[in-house]
Amino acid sequence: MNLDMTKEELLKKFGLNVKFARMKKGLTQEQLSEIMNIHPTYLARIETGRINMSLGKVLELAKVLRVDINKLLYIE
Repeated sequence: MNLDMTKEELLKKFGLNVKFARMKKGLTQEQLSEIMNIHPTYLARIETGRINMSLGKVLELAKVLRVDINKLLYIE
């Protein structure tokens, strides 16, 4: 990971990883937000890098998407 990365860049890359994993599972934002019991707008803000999820929610998201948490957190 590039230690010169800004928080904003990190959140955007994480959000893209979440979006890719969601789409790979064939889920819409609405479907995933319902499963996770979060508002669709909150999920949209995660995927666009405008919100910082707690680690607990990241773990829950990985479990729901059935993806290794490292796939969501992987940042080149």
